[in-house]
Amino acid sequence: MVTTRRTTVAVVGGGPAGVVLGLLLARAGVAVEVVERHDDFNRDFRGDTVHASTIRLLDELGLGDVFRALPQSRLDDFSLPMPDGSRLLLGDFSRLAPPYDHVAMVPQWDLLDMLVTAARAEPSFTITMGTAATGVIVENGIVTGVHLARRSDPGEHTELRAELVVACDGRGSTVRDAVGFRPVSTSVPFDTWWFRLPREDGDTASALVPAFSDGDVLLSFPRPEHHQVAYFAPKGSDARLRAEGVEAFRARVARLRPDFADRVGAIGSMDEVHVLDVRMDRLHRWWRSGLLCIGDAAHAMSPAGGVGINLAVQDAVAAATVLAPALLAGRSGAGLDRDLARVQRRRTPPAVVVQAAQSVLHRVVFERAFAGRLGDGPPLLPVLLARYVPPVRGLYARGVAFGPLPEHAPGWARR
Repeated sequence: MVTTRRTTVAVVGGGPAGVVLGLLLARAGVAVEVVERHDDFNRDFRGDTVHASTIRLLDELGLGDVFRALPQSRLDDFSLPMPDGSRLLLGDFSRLAPPYDHVAMVPQWDLLDMLVTAARAEPSFTITMGTAATGVIVENGIVTGVHLARRSDPGEHTELRAELVVACDGRGSTVRDAVGFRPVSTSVPFDTWWFRLPREDGDTASALVPAFSDGDVLLSFPRPEHHQVAYFAPKGSDARLRAEGVEAFRARVARLRPDFADRVGAIGSMDEVHVLDVRMDRLHRWWRSGLLCIGDAAHAMSPAGGVGINLAVQDAVAAATVLAPALLAGRSGAGLDRDLARVQRRRTPPAVVVQAAQSVLHRVVFERAFAGRLGDGPPLLPVLLARYVPPVRGLYARGVAFGPLPEHAPGWARR
């Protein structure tokens, strides 16, 4: 059975970019439907770092108090371990003006639930859960909608017609693939294995410090009730790690973080360790008539720096700021081409800068760690600057907290 319905903007993907875009467009009075293939947002091991640029945006949208009431931890600085066992403070968020002087660690499902609740207060907003995009509708060379199928009833198909389709469905974007867009990849030297460990009384949660030992890298992100832990190893290591077994993996974690040695038994089996095939890529062109890609669908980011969610949110803000007036003026189809191109022109430079910075981080930290060369110490220039020119710590912190070209909420979306 095939049914048809219509909206002005069909947003495919209910992650941070898709939900923020839906909220902003709805506040402008644009009819928007967000389509999310999962039945809820309760999926672990997603990006949880909410940077100052996003916190400021939530304040501008009138959601700051609600956001701060969510369960969360805060990171006040970031450091690198030194060969002598000391830590080098690279970024000091306390040098930034409050309340944007930290990075918040918030479970992504809580953030998305909060944003969807706010969006549902707008009469032109709709979200459809448990429904996947299976393809696009193209007429006369223009994308005019998407084909949808419910996960609970694959035989039920819907044509969602729209003046504009926005692909926010991540690095494996179905919509992007359906129109033949192929991103250009940049080599990434590692994959990431995610798992949880219990959090005990007295655990500190204000600093983000990576741990290195004998070619291994580990990073932990504090949550209110547990630690979300990322183990990094050279790309292609998954089969070897699983063949070694859970006892060997627990030993790796305990060696990297002796303070976790008393709880690594919480990793019951390697089935509880989830591998992420890390990619970093970018589309040459983000749009065609009737379609725009943003977030990971346009530029998949490395987890280095935890910037992916925030860059995707900034894409959504820029897209809404440019497109809402155009849509309300009645532009559609090829008439939106110039506006879609404007969004790409504005958001490509930040994506390029961040990916370039991540590539440098891959070379100077991860590749050296895997080669067992971190005993040589970090690169000399950033060490000297951070150690002997304290204001540089504030510059580093600002770069992480706000990133390049942070966006502000348009006036019509503020509350």
